Amino acid sequence: MNPSFSPNTQAILLLTAPLIAGRSEPSPDLLTPGEYKRLARHLHQLSKEPADLLSGAAEDILRNSQSVIDAARLRRLLARGFALSQAIERWQARAIWVVSRADPDYPQRVRVRLKEDRPAVLYGCGERTILDTGGLAVVGSRDVDDVLIEYTQSIGRLCAKSRKTLVSGGARGIDQAAMRGALETGGKVSGVVADSLEKAAMNRDNRALLMDGQLVLVSPYDPGAGFNVGNAMQRNKLIYALADAALVVNSDLEKGGTWAGAVEQLDKFRFVPLYVRADGRPNKALAALQRKGALPWPNPADAGGFLDVLENVPVADPAEEQQVQLSLAPAAGTVTADSLLETIHLPAGIPSEGTETVAPMEAPPALLPTVPRVDETTRPNKQPPAPLVVPNPADALYAAAKQSVLRVLEAPKKAREIADQLQVTESQIKAWLGLLIEEGAIEKTKGSVYRVRVADLIDLCVSGNTAIGSGQ
Repeated sequence: MNPSFSPNTQAILLLTAPLIAGRSEPSPDLLTPGEYKRLARHLHQLSKEPADLLSGAAEDILRNSQSVIDAARLRRLLARGFALSQAIERWQARAIWVVSRADPDYPQRVRVRLKEDRPAVLYGCGERTILDTGGLAVVGSRDVDDVLIEYTQSIGRLCAKSRKTLVSGGARGIDQAAMRGALETGGKVSGVVADSLEKAAMNRDNRALLMDGQLVLVSPYDPGAGFNVGNAMQRNKLIYALADAALVVNSDLEKGGTWAGAVEQLDKFRFVPLYVRADGRPNKALAALQRKGALPWPNPADAGGFLDVLENVPVADPAEEQQVQLSLAPAAGTVTADSLLETIHLPAGIPSEGTETVAPMEAPPALLPTVPRVDETTRPNKQPPAPLVVPNPADALYAAAKQSVLRVLEAPKKAREIADQLQVTESQIKAWLGLLIEEGAIEKTKGSVYRVRVADLIDLCVSGNTAIGSGQ
């Protein structure tokens, strides 16, 4: 076959790629992403690589893999060597490169964040090292007015001035506006396209940018594939996986790819801090995303402010984020002592790293502070016991949250790690961290890592209370 493609990549292409240019429907024999994931796991268990399926030991491996994927089906796919050679010649004529998940130069952010669910193959054109530079992902609706187009272009220009890569999806509207703003200002752009990579690579306007190292286009789909709604939805996770932070400029409420991708990040993946546009006319979808944990975009005015946003995620402002008001200054009727008592319980334990956890809760598990029992025989002048004061619900919740956070911070951690361990939203954690910093209980160090300021503060705070995670 072709020596410029690694043996592993050639084998993976044979198993998963359409290869025939112009075919409207791929072969039903092709392995789906789920099937290839199972096969890759099986090969790993056998201490084999995909390339071994092209070696003299292939028959033994195929027979051993029968329980995972039908061996006859694998043989038919692996016999497509001539079609692969033709496809490779076509891609190379258009300067399209291919990298598989078995290659060392596969984008590391995608490898680490998507793990076994990362695409088996990525097709691309342009300087592939740009994919490992992170940056800001900017996404939004296709149909927007000129005001939002100019706003988005200004974000792209600021990204370029800050020497940060802009990541987007290449669709018309917000995506293209962000990319155009960055490219026209001399910045670098990673474009994750869902279709027609071959056409984009041959486009005259793109060609110079690709050759000059300003632009890289990448896709998990065949370079000749046309538009497909499912593909457009699935590539969203790649956009977020390649970035350091993300900004949703505009979205429809509860429909469309922008909404689906943002909700998936907030509820499931949480690869990066997700911001939403916070100025201009109101948008119901953006407001809904904030309630789910998205942060308001602070609209940095210059490169320094932009870099600060990407490198130091700010603690959410409780006055602006309704989700965290419960723990700070609840409005009348928001919560009562009775309703709080009904939800208070002690969790069986904080899950360790790598443990599968349940979905984030709206409020964290909490304990009301213990009211010490007074021994009347030791009370001076035997004064009558003081009346029992029912703690303010918000104070009780924050006191319990403080205990939980300090317990988790026995070792320094980032906000996302704390949120994962306590099974709450990251925006809620940031609100509590902000208060703890103001109290002087913790400090935020370089790299947005939080740690306890006084070594014995944890013991001081939990004395007289059952420690969370004790299982009692």
